[in-house]
Amino acid sequence: MNSKPNATNRRKFSPVRSPFIMVFLLIALQCHVTAHAQPSMARPSDQVQPKMVKIYGAGGLSGLEAYQSGFLVSPAGHIATAWSYVLDVDPVVILHDGRRFESTIVGFEPSLELAVLKVEADGLPFFTFSDQEDLNWGDPVLAVSNLFGIATGNETASVMQGRVAARTNLDARRGTFQTPYRGEVLLLDLVANNPGAAGGALVDPNGAILGMLGKELRDRKTGVWLNYAIPASVLKKPIGDIIAGRKTTLPDESDPLLAREKSHSPDSLGIGLIPDVLENTPAYIDFVQTGSSASKVDLRPDDLIVLINGRRVAHQRALRDQLRRIDRRDSVTLIVQRGNEILERVVRP
Repeated sequence: MNSKPNATNRRKFSPVRSPFIMVFLLIALQCHVTAHAQPSMARPSDQVQPKMVKIYGAGGLSGLEAYQSGFLVSPAGHIATAWSYVLDVDPVVILHDGRRFESTIVGFEPSLELAVLKVEADGLPFFTFSDQEDLNWGDPVLAVSNLFGIATGNETASVMQGRVAARTNLDARRGTFQTPYRGEVLLLDLVANNPGAAGGALVDPNGAILGMLGKELRDRKTGVWLNYAIPASVLKKPIGDIIAGRKTTLPDESDPLLAREKSHSPDSLGIGLIPDVLENTPAYIDFVQTGSSASKVDLRPDDLIVLINGRRVAHQRALRDQLRRIDRRDSVTLIVQRGNEILERVVRP
Protein backbone atom coordinates (compact mmCIF):
# COMPACT_ATOMS: atom_id res chain seq x y z
CA MET A 1 0.00 0.00 0.00
CA ASN A 2 1.42 3.30 -1.06
CA SER A 3 1.41 5.73 1.90
CA LYS A 4 2.86 8.59 -0.09
CA PRO A 5 0.33 11.42 -0.23
CA ASN A 6 -1.00 12.34 -3.64
CA ALA A 7 -1.51 15.84 -4.96
CA THR A 8 -5.00 16.03 -3.54
CA ASN A 9 -3.77 15.14 -0.06
CA ARG A 10 -0.94 17.64 -0.30
CA ARG A 11 -3.44 20.41 -1.04
CA LYS A 12 -5.45 19.44 2.06
CA PHE A 13 -2.44 19.87 4.35
CA SER A 14 -1.19 23.12 2.86
CA PRO A 15 -1.09 26.19 5.17
CA VAL A 16 -4.33 28.16 4.99
CA ARG A 17 -3.91 31.66 3.68
CA SER A 18 -7.57 32.66 3.38
CA PRO A 19 -8.06 36.42 3.98
CA PHE A 20 -11.13 35.63 6.08
CA ILE A 21 -9.04 33.56 8.48
CA MET A 22 -6.48 36.34 8.74
CA VAL A 23 -9.17 38.86 9.63
CA PHE A 24 -10.51 36.49 12.27
CA LEU A 25 -7.06 36.10 13.79
CA LEU A 26 -6.56 39.87 13.88
CA ILE A 27 -9.91 40.38 15.64
CA ALA A 28 -9.09 37.68 18.18
CA LEU A 29 -5.70 39.25 18.85
CA GLN A 30 -7.28 42.69 19.31
CA CYS A 31 -9.87 41.30 21.74
CA HIS A 32 -7.09 39.57 23.67
CA VAL A 33 -5.13 42.83 23.97
CA THR A 34 -8.27 44.81 24.92
CA ALA A 35 -9.19 42.29 27.59
CA HIS A 36 -5.79 42.62 29.17
CA ALA A 37 -6.01 46.42 28.92
CA GLN A 38 -9.23 46.48 30.98
CA PRO A 39 -8.56 47.16 34.68
CA SER A 40 -9.12 44.19 36.94
CA MET A 41 -12.18 44.67 39.17
CA ALA A 42 -11.57 41.72 41.48
CA ARG A 43 -9.22 43.53 43.87
CA PRO A 44 -11.32 46.70 44.35
CA SER A 45 -14.38 44.53 44.91
CA ASP A 46 -12.62 42.72 47.75
CA GLN A 47 -11.55 46.06 49.25
CA VAL A 48 -15.06 47.51 49.07
CA GLN A 49 -17.04 44.61 50.53
CA PRO A 50 -16.09 45.17 54.23
CA LYS A 51 -17.29 48.78 53.92
CA MET A 52 -20.78 47.85 52.73
CA VAL A 53 -23.84 47.26 54.95
CA LYS A 54 -27.35 45.88 54.53
CA ILE A 55 -30.23 47.93 55.92
CA TYR A 56 -33.63 46.58 56.95
CA GLY A 57 -36.47 48.82 58.06
CA ALA A 58 -40.07 49.62 57.23
CA GLY A 59 -41.88 48.38 54.16
CA GLY A 60 -43.85 50.73 51.99
CA LEU A 61 -47.30 50.56 50.48
CA SER A 62 -48.21 47.94 47.89
CA GLY A 63 -45.54 45.52 49.04
CA LEU A 64 -42.56 47.83 48.59
CA GLU A 65 -39.27 46.35 49.75
CA ALA A 66 -38.25 46.84 53.39
CA TYR A 67 -34.51 46.85 52.69
CA GLN A 68 -31.81 48.90 51.02
CA SER A 69 -28.03 49.39 51.00
CA GLY A 70 -25.50 51.64 52.70
CA PHE A 71 -21.78 52.14 53.18
CA LEU A 72 -19.58 53.10 56.12
CA VAL A 73 -18.20 56.65 56.17
CA SER A 74 -16.44 56.65 59.56
CA PRO A 75 -14.65 54.11 61.78
CA ALA A 76 -17.17 54.90 64.53
CA GLY A 77 -20.09 53.34 62.66
CA HIS A 78 -21.56 56.21 60.62
CA ILE A 79 -23.35 54.97 57.50
CA ALA A 80 -24.43 56.87 54.40
CA THR A 81 -27.58 55.68 52.68
CA ALA A 82 -30.57 56.90 50.70
CA TRP A 83 -33.40 58.65 52.54
CA SER A 84 -36.53 56.59 51.91
CA TYR A 85 -39.60 55.00 53.52
CA VAL A 86 -37.33 52.18 54.74
CA LEU A 87 -36.05 54.64 57.36
CA ASP A 88 -39.53 55.40 58.73
CA VAL A 89 -38.42 53.26 61.69
CA ASP A 90 -34.92 53.03 63.16
CA PRO A 91 -33.51 50.33 60.88
CA VAL A 92 -31.45 47.23 61.57
CA VAL A 93 -27.98 47.27 60.02
CA ILE A 94 -26.01 44.13 59.13
CA LEU A 95 -22.29 44.52 58.61
CA HIS A 96 -20.19 42.62 56.10
CA ASP A 97 -19.20 40.03 58.74
CA GLY A 98 -22.83 39.34 59.65
CA ARG A 99 -23.00 41.34 62.89
CA ARG A 100 -26.41 42.95 63.46
CA PHE A 101 -26.98 46.36 65.07
CA GLU A 102 -29.93 48.56 65.80
CA SER A 103 -29.15 51.94 64.27
CA THR A 104 -30.23 55.50 64.86
CA ILE A 105 -30.74 58.22 62.26
CA VAL A 106 -28.36 61.01 63.24
CA GLY A 107 -29.17 63.31 60.34
CA PHE A 108 -30.51 63.55 56.84
CA GLU A 109 -30.75 65.99 53.97
CA PRO A 110 -34.12 65.58 52.19
CA SER A 111 -33.12 67.64 49.14
CA LEU A 112 -30.23 65.23 48.49
CA GLU A 113 -32.16 62.11 49.49
CA LEU A 114 -29.28 61.44 51.88
CA ALA A 115 -29.42 60.00 55.39
CA VAL A 116 -26.65 59.19 57.87
CA LEU A 117 -27.17 56.34 60.34
CA LYS A 118 -25.06 55.36 63.34
CA VAL A 119 -24.33 51.95 64.89
CA GLU A 120 -22.44 51.38 68.12
CA ALA A 121 -19.24 49.87 66.76
CA ASP A 122 -15.64 51.03 66.48
CA GLY A 123 -12.63 50.35 64.28
CA LEU A 124 -14.69 49.70 61.16
CA PRO A 125 -13.32 50.00 57.61
CA PHE A 126 -14.83 53.01 55.83
CA PHE A 127 -14.75 55.13 52.70
CA THR A 128 -12.90 58.43 52.69
CA PHE A 129 -13.96 61.23 50.36
CA SER A 130 -11.18 62.69 48.25
CA ASP A 131 -10.88 66.36 47.37
CA GLN A 132 -9.86 65.38 43.86
CA GLU A 133 -12.46 63.97 41.49
CA ASP A 134 -11.40 63.26 37.92
CA LEU A 135 -14.29 61.39 36.38
CA ASN A 136 -15.03 61.33 32.66
CA TRP A 137 -17.42 59.75 30.22
CA GLY A 138 -16.61 56.10 29.62
CA ASP A 139 -14.64 55.57 32.84
CA PRO A 140 -15.11 52.06 34.32
CA VAL A 141 -17.03 51.83 37.59
CA LEU A 142 -18.42 49.26 40.01
CA ALA A 143 -21.89 49.47 41.56
CA VAL A 144 -21.90 47.62 44.89
CA SER A 145 -25.19 47.06 46.72
CA ASN A 146 -27.61 44.55 48.20
CA LEU A 147 -29.93 44.64 45.24
CA PHE A 148 -32.95 42.34 45.48
CA GLY A 149 -32.01 41.62 49.13
CA ILE A 150 -29.88 38.64 48.13
CA ALA A 151 -27.49 39.05 51.07
CA THR A 152 -29.08 38.70 54.51
CA GLY A 153 -26.09 37.88 56.71
CA ASN A 154 -22.37 37.71 56.06
CA GLU A 155 -22.82 37.14 52.33
CA THR A 156 -21.03 39.61 50.06
CA ALA A 157 -22.87 42.45 48.40
CA SER A 158 -23.69 42.24 44.70
CA VAL A 159 -21.27 43.84 42.26
CA MET A 160 -22.06 45.16 38.79
CA GLN A 161 -19.46 46.47 36.36
CA GLY A 162 -20.17 49.26 33.92
CA ARG A 163 -19.15 52.72 32.82
CA VAL A 164 -20.08 56.34 33.31
CA ALA A 165 -22.49 57.29 30.53
CA ALA A 166 -22.76 61.01 31.35
CA ARG A 167 -22.46 63.63 34.05
CA THR A 168 -25.44 65.93 34.01
CA ASN A 169 -28.03 67.76 36.08
CA LEU A 170 -31.24 65.98 37.00
CA ASP A 171 -33.08 69.30 37.11
CA ALA A 172 -33.46 69.12 33.35
CA ARG A 173 -35.81 66.17 33.81
CA ARG A 174 -38.20 67.90 36.20
CA GLY A 175 -41.76 66.73 35.68
CA THR A 176 -40.60 63.55 33.96
CA PHE A 177 -38.71 61.56 36.57
CA GLN A 178 -40.29 61.67 40.04
CA THR A 179 -37.64 62.61 42.60
CA PRO A 180 -37.03 65.52 44.99
CA TYR A 181 -33.33 65.59 44.04
CA ARG A 182 -32.56 68.32 41.53
CA GLY A 183 -28.78 68.29 41.47
CA GLU A 184 -25.87 66.75 39.62
CA VAL A 185 -25.91 63.03 38.84
CA LEU A 186 -23.72 60.42 37.21
CA LEU A 187 -25.69 58.50 34.60
CA LEU A 188 -24.53 54.90 34.46
CA ASP A 189 -24.23 52.42 31.63
CA LEU A 190 -25.36 49.52 33.80
CA VAL A 191 -28.60 48.43 35.44
CA ALA A 192 -27.71 49.64 38.93
CA ASN A 193 -30.92 51.06 40.42
CA ASN A 194 -32.81 47.85 41.19
CA PRO A 195 -34.88 47.19 44.34
CA GLY A 196 -32.62 47.30 47.39
CA ALA A 197 -29.73 49.01 45.59
CA ALA A 198 -30.56 52.50 46.86
CA GLY A 199 -27.77 53.79 49.07
CA GLY A 200 -25.16 51.49 47.56
CA ALA A 201 -21.66 52.60 46.61
CA LEU A 202 -20.29 53.54 43.22
CA VAL A 203 -16.50 53.01 43.16
CA ASP A 204 -13.65 53.29 40.68
CA PRO A 205 -11.12 50.57 39.70
CA ASN A 206 -9.06 51.44 42.78
CA GLY A 207 -11.99 51.02 45.15
CA ALA A 208 -12.36 54.76 45.82
CA ILE A 209 -15.85 56.12 46.40
CA LEU A 210 -17.36 57.96 43.44
CA GLY A 211 -20.95 58.35 44.58
CA MET A 212 -24.07 56.86 46.13
CA LEU A 213 -26.57 54.86 44.08
CA GLY A 214 -29.93 56.58 43.87
CA LYS A 215 -33.39 55.12 44.26
CA GLU A 216 -35.35 53.50 41.47
CA LEU A 217 -36.23 56.22 39.00
CA ARG A 218 -38.57 55.69 36.08
CA ASP A 219 -39.98 58.04 33.47
CA ARG A 220 -43.70 58.03 34.25
CA LYS A 221 -44.54 58.67 30.58
CA THR A 222 -42.28 56.23 28.73
CA GLY A 223 -41.48 53.69 31.46
CA VAL A 224 -37.73 54.12 30.84
CA TRP A 225 -35.57 53.46 33.92
CA LEU A 226 -32.76 55.85 34.78
CA ASN A 227 -29.64 54.39 36.40
CA TYR A 228 -27.78 57.08 38.31
CA ALA A 229 -25.62 57.94 41.30
CA ILE A 230 -25.21 61.14 43.29
CA PRO A 231 -21.52 62.20 43.01
CA ALA A 232 -19.28 61.96 46.07
CA SER A 233 -18.37 65.64 45.65
CA VAL A 234 -22.01 66.55 46.30
CA LEU A 235 -22.26 64.28 49.35
CA LYS A 236 -18.94 65.05 51.04
CA LYS A 237 -19.86 68.27 52.88
CA PRO A 238 -23.34 67.29 54.15
CA ILE A 239 -22.04 63.92 55.38
CA GLY A 240 -19.14 65.65 57.14
CA ASP A 241 -21.47 68.23 58.68
CA ILE A 242 -23.81 65.56 60.01
CA ILE A 243 -21.00 63.45 61.49
CA ALA A 244 -19.39 66.52 63.09
CA GLY A 245 -22.69 67.58 64.61
CA ARG A 246 -22.86 70.81 62.61
CA LYS A 247 -26.06 69.60 60.97
CA THR A 248 -28.21 67.24 63.00
CA THR A 249 -31.88 66.36 62.83
CA LEU A 250 -32.02 64.48 66.12
CA PRO A 251 -34.89 65.61 68.37
CA ASP A 252 -33.82 68.34 70.81
CA GLU A 253 -35.03 67.50 74.31
CA SER A 254 -32.93 70.13 76.07
CA ASP A 255 -35.78 72.65 75.95
CA PRO A 256 -38.47 71.99 78.58
CA LEU A 257 -42.06 71.16 77.75
CA LEU A 258 -44.22 74.26 77.98
CA ALA A 259 -47.77 74.50 79.20
CA ARG A 260 -50.16 73.70 76.38
CA GLU A 261 -51.66 77.17 76.39
CA LYS A 262 -48.16 78.66 75.97
CA SER A 263 -46.75 76.24 73.38
CA HIS A 264 -47.45 75.52 69.76
CA SER A 265 -49.63 72.65 68.61
CA PRO A 266 -51.14 71.55 65.31
CA ASP A 267 -54.19 73.66 66.19
CA SER A 268 -52.10 76.78 66.81
CA LEU A 269 -50.56 76.36 63.36
CA GLY A 270 -53.95 75.82 61.81
CA ILE A 271 -53.50 72.26 60.59
CA GLY A 272 -55.10 68.93 61.27
CA LEU A 273 -53.21 65.65 60.92
CA ILE A 274 -54.42 62.35 59.50
CA PRO A 275 -55.83 59.91 62.12
CA ASP A 276 -53.07 58.65 64.42
CA VAL A 277 -53.89 54.95 64.23
CA LEU A 278 -50.43 53.42 63.88
CA GLU A 279 -47.50 53.18 66.28
CA ASN A 280 -45.52 55.52 64.03
CA THR A 281 -48.14 57.38 62.01
CA PRO A 282 -46.40 59.84 59.63
CA ALA A 283 -47.14 63.54 60.11
CA TYR A 284 -49.29 64.01 57.01
CA ILE A 285 -51.52 67.08 56.97
CA ASP A 286 -55.19 66.16 56.64
CA PHE A 287 -56.67 69.65 56.40
CA VAL A 288 -55.66 73.31 56.70
CA GLN A 289 -57.92 75.80 58.49
CA THR A 290 -59.07 78.69 56.33
CA GLY A 291 -57.37 81.96 57.26
CA SER A 292 -54.87 80.25 59.58
CA SER A 293 -51.11 80.82 59.72
CA ALA A 294 -50.64 77.57 57.81
CA SER A 295 -52.93 78.64 55.00
CA LYS A 296 -51.06 81.93 54.63
CA VAL A 297 -47.82 80.07 53.82
CA ASP A 298 -49.57 77.64 51.45
CA LEU A 299 -49.44 74.45 53.50
CA ARG A 300 -51.77 71.90 51.92
CA PRO A 301 -53.48 68.61 52.67
CA ASP A 302 -51.23 65.58 52.00
CA ASP A 303 -48.06 67.58 52.76
CA LEU A 304 -45.70 65.42 54.83
CA ILE A 305 -43.90 67.27 57.62
CA VAL A 306 -40.35 65.88 57.76
CA LEU A 307 -38.48 68.58 59.74
CA ILE A 308 -39.55 71.12 62.33
CA ASN A 309 -36.97 73.80 63.20
CA GLY A 310 -34.38 71.51 61.64
CA ARG A 311 -35.35 68.47 63.72
CA ARG A 312 -36.59 65.22 62.25
CA VAL A 313 -40.28 64.41 62.59
CA ALA A 314 -40.38 60.63 62.69
CA HIS A 315 -44.10 60.41 63.53
CA GLN A 316 -46.99 62.44 64.89
CA ARG A 317 -45.99 61.97 68.52
CA ALA A 318 -42.59 63.48 67.73
CA LEU A 319 -44.27 66.43 66.00
CA ARG A 320 -46.50 67.19 68.98
CA ASP A 321 -43.59 66.77 71.40
CA GLN A 322 -41.41 69.23 69.50
CA LEU A 323 -44.23 71.76 69.20
CA ARG A 324 -44.69 71.59 72.97
CA ARG A 325 -41.12 72.91 73.33
CA ILE A 326 -41.71 75.99 71.11
CA ASP A 327 -43.25 79.13 72.53
CA ARG A 328 -46.49 80.05 70.79
CA ARG A 329 -45.14 83.57 70.22
CA ASP A 330 -42.25 82.19 68.10
CA SER A 331 -42.21 81.25 64.42
CA VAL A 332 -41.97 77.61 63.35
CA THR A 333 -39.94 76.50 60.34
CA LEU A 334 -41.34 73.40 58.64
CA ILE A 335 -39.75 71.31 55.88
CA VAL A 336 -42.48 69.43 54.05
CA GLN A 337 -42.49 66.96 51.19
CA ARG A 338 -45.21 67.60 48.65
CA GLY A 339 -45.20 64.84 46.10
CA ASN A 340 -41.60 64.92 44.97
CA GLU A 341 -40.83 68.48 46.03
CA ILE A 342 -39.06 69.52 49.26
CA LEU A 343 -40.44 72.85 50.49
CA GLU A 344 -39.66 75.16 53.39
CA ARG A 345 -42.49 76.99 55.10
CA VAL A 346 -42.09 79.47 57.99
CA VAL A 347 -45.33 79.61 59.99
CA ARG A 348 -45.54 82.87 61.93
CA PRO A 349 -47.84 83.36 64.91
